[in-house]
Amino acid sequence: MHIPTALQPLLRPFRNAGRAVAFHTTGVLVQLAALLVLALPWLPGGPTQVLSVLAAIFLPLAALVAAAPLFTALQRARFRARLGVEIPRLAPVAGATSRERVANWLRGEAAWRQVAYHLVVGPLCALAAVGVLLLWAASIWATTICIWMWAVPVEDRVKFARYALQAGFVTALGVCGLVAAAWLSTALARLETRTAANRLGPSRAEQLTQRVAEVTESRAAMVDAADAERRRIERDLHDGAQQRLVSMAVNLGLAKATLGDLPPDARKVIDEAHREAKEAIEELSNLVRGLHPAVLEDRGLDAALSGLAERMPLPVRVRVDLESRPVPAVEAVAYFVVSEALANVVKHAQASRVEVTVERFGGILLVVVSDDGVGGADPSGGTGLVGLTKRVASVDGTFSISSPVGGPTVVTVELPCAP
Repeated sequence: MHIPTALQPLLRPFRNAGRAVAFHTTGVLVQLAALLVLALPWLPGGPTQVLSVLAAIFLPLAALVAAAPLFTALQRARFRARLGVEIPRLAPVAGATSRERVANWLRGEAAWRQVAYHLVVGPLCALAAVGVLLLWAASIWATTICIWMWAVPVEDRVKFARYALQAGFVTALGVCGLVAAAWLSTALARLETRTAANRLGPSRAEQLTQRVAEVTESRAAMVDAADAERRRIERDLHDGAQQRLVSMAVNLGLAKATLGDLPPDARKVIDEAHREAKEAIEELSNLVRGLHPAVLEDRGLDAALSGLAERMPLPVRVRVDLESRPVPAVEAVAYFVVSEALANVVKHAQASRVEVTVERFGGILLVVVSDDGVGGADPSGGTGLVGLTKRVASVDGTFSISSPVGGPTVVTVELPCAP
C-alpha cells in the first residue's frame, strides 16, 4: 500500500507502537504481581499491632528480595519477547553450589540493583505505562466519536447533529492524542530498556570481570589443547618415525657385519648410511624430548628433571619437593622453563655448577634455577628469555631473572597451582 509522502512523518511513530503497547501491558501485569506481594498482608483490613505492622512491612520486602530473581527472569523474558532485546545476565561462578550461588548473589551489587528496580524503577515505569495506555484509550474514543454518534438510534441522532462541529474538534484532538500516545509508547520503551539494562544486567565492571574470566578460561583451554597436541606429536614420532629409523639402523648394522665380501665403495656407502641413521635417531630423540618427554607424563617432574640433569655437560643438582603432581599444563611449563634455562647456562653462562629447586607453597609452584656463571643475562637481548616469559604467562605465572655482571644468575618462576 502506497502512503503519500505528506502523511509519512505523521505515521512514523506508529511503526513500532503495537509492540510497545504490548510491552507496556505485560509490564503493568508483572508490576501488579510485585505489588500484590507487598500488599498481601494489608488486604484483609491490615494489621493493628505494632509488631504485626512491622511484620507486614518487612516480611513482604523480604519476600520480594527472595522473589527478585523470578521477577528479573520475567522482565528479561518480556524484553526478549516484546522488543527483541536481550538483557545480559551475570554468569554464575563455575563450580559453586546452589547455596554458594545464593550467598554470592546476596552479597553482590547486582542483587540490590535488581531489588531497587522492582521496588522503585519498575513501579514508576508501570505508572507511566498506565498513563500512556489511558491516553491510547481516550484518543481512540475521541477519534471515533463520530462513529459513536452515528451508532445511536435514528431518533437520537438528530439531537447529536447540533454537536457536529464539537465532534470534529474532538476527532482532531483524538488524532493528535494517538500520535502523542504512539510517540510516548516508543520513547517510554526505549527509556525502560536503557534503565533495565543498567539495573537488571551486569554493570560495566561486572561485564569486564566476566569477560576477563571468559578470556582466561579460553586461554587455558588453548594451552591445554596445544599441550595435548604436543603429546600426540611426541607419541607419533616416538612410535612411528623413530622406530622406523631404529629398525633401519639395525638392518644397516647387520648388513655391515654379515656382508663381508662387499666392494669397498658399497661398504663405505653402508657405513655412511648407518652413521647418518644413528645421528637422525639422536636428533629425533632430542626433538621428541623437546616436544613433551614421555617420562614427564609417566613419572612426573622429579624423574623428568633428573633425566634432564644427567644429560647436561656440567653438574646439576635437582631438588623437587612436591606432595602431589600439578596439572599437566603447569607441569609442562615448569619442565620447559628448567630445560631452556639449563640450555642457556650451557651456551652462555660459563658456569661450573647449576642448582634447580622446585617447591610448592599453597597455590604456587616455585621454580628456581641458579648458576655460578659470569651473569649479565639480558631478557631483551634474545628470544630465549622472551619465549620463557611468554610460556610462563600462558598459565598466568610470573617470570623474573636476576643476573648481575659477574654472576650469579637466578631465574625465578611462580606458577599458579590449585592447592
